[in-house]
Amino acid sequence: MPRLSEVIAALENLWPAERAESWDAVGTVVGEPDQEVARVLFAVDPVQEIVDEAVKLDADLLVTHHPLYLRGTTTVAASTFKGRVVHDLIKHDIALHVAHTNADTADPGVSDALAGALDLRVTGPLVPDPADPEGRRGLGRVCAVDPPLPLSEFAARAAERLPATAQGLRVAGDPDAIISTVAVSGGSGDSLFDHVRAAGVDAFLTADLRHHPASEFMAATAFTTPDARRPPALLDAAHWATEWPWCELAAAQLDEISDRHGWDLRVHVSRTVTDPWTSHSPSPGAPN
Repeated sequence: MPRLSEVIAALENLWPAERAESWDAVGTVVGEPDQEVARVLFAVDPVQEIVDEAVKLDADLLVTHHPLYLRGTTTVAASTFKGRVVHDLIKHDIALHVAHTNADTADPGVSDALAGALDLRVTGPLVPDPADPEGRRGLGRVCAVDPPLPLSEFAARAAERLPATAQGLRVAGDPDAIISTVAVSGGSGDSLFDHVRAAGVDAFLTADLRHHPASEFMAATAFTTPDARRPPALLDAAHWATEWPWCELAAAQLDEISDRHGWDLRVHVSRTVTDPWTSHSPSPGAPN
């Protein structure tokens, strides 16, 4: 069995910490470098339900997309919910490693996994990484829809292919508009509206779209583009659902590394839904 330091080195090669945003908190949170690793669990969130799952699975390493301590802390007391996570991980000899924005921009990364889940053909990054001479890394992805579909059918495909959540999928745009190109970005994406507009795509699928940015994007795009061209449609999925496909991609990458090194790791993907929203009550008479 490999040691934790060896597995972490392989993960850091996939998602180098130096490629994370300056505000991010990535890397190993807890774990003894010399401990042996036989079983690994991938998940989106380092929350108690996932830690309980890792304990039940007898995992040695938990890899999550979201950081445990993004803004820092002054305590890991077990009387706090994050402190309890730390205590349970250490008590059961489970290491925790985080790959967040360094996985977002990786090649392949979070948005590649999202595009794959939707059966889209990636043509390039939405926001290219200027440090990548091959032009493959970056935030978000621009994709082709083969064959093109009406927005209503593309939205139905996305709702079916993404993990089920209480929110489902919100859509802004003409349901009959033909969608041949799509920008996708796992996680919160309304900071990318300028890039979406510049990409000239027919639709943008992401998460956490807020009222004012979305409204202004639709209005401004319609105002500044020719009459014959509609503004890009918006598809707003649950944050967790847009990032969960990365867990399967990352697990497959580690499986390949394990096979190459003869590690015989047992790699698992959590299917526990950690989206915070638990139910949805549609307004009477609301459009479908």
